[in-house]
Amino acid sequence: MTNTNAEYNISSDLELIITRIFDAPRELVWKAWIELELLERWICPRDFNVTFCQGELRIGGNWRTGMQSPEGVQHICGGEYREIIPLSKLVFTHAWEEGNGEFGPQTLVSVTISDEGEKTLMRFEQTGFNSVESRDGHEGGWTGAFENLSSCFGKDKDK
Repeated sequence: MTNTNAEYNISSDLELIITRIFDAPRELVWKAWIELELLERWICPRDFNVTFCQGELRIGGNWRTGMQSPEGVQHICGGEYREIIPLSKLVFTHAWEEGNGEFGPQTLVSVTISDEGEKTLMRFEQTGFNSVESRDGHEGGWTGAFENLSSCFGKDKDK
């Protein structure tokens, strides 16, 4: 059974922090973040569909993901990997692609995972938003994406 009451610790107007416990081993949660065929299963808001995932997992490597809204609108985001500590930490930039193919304002995402007994604790942090509205929009999108991720594993417990 999935509990959708994730804890959000927003410590400033331009920062988003989400912690969540997944009922899955750390290795599987890590793979879900770095393997394209697994990312395609969850890396979009609820009721959206992933249309593609591309990336080269290395420091300085780029990633790019497309998703389609229920209304049929295509959204594309991407960035660059900044830090990779296998099974523990992934840091990357995140920006939305604008109509001209260029990327808009960039944020920084840090995902850390650790063992929590037989489960996995994930701490997600996104910083550098240019507005509270942008932060809040990402909060909704990531919350839905983490629900999708949870469905890939089965049961989870929010923290």
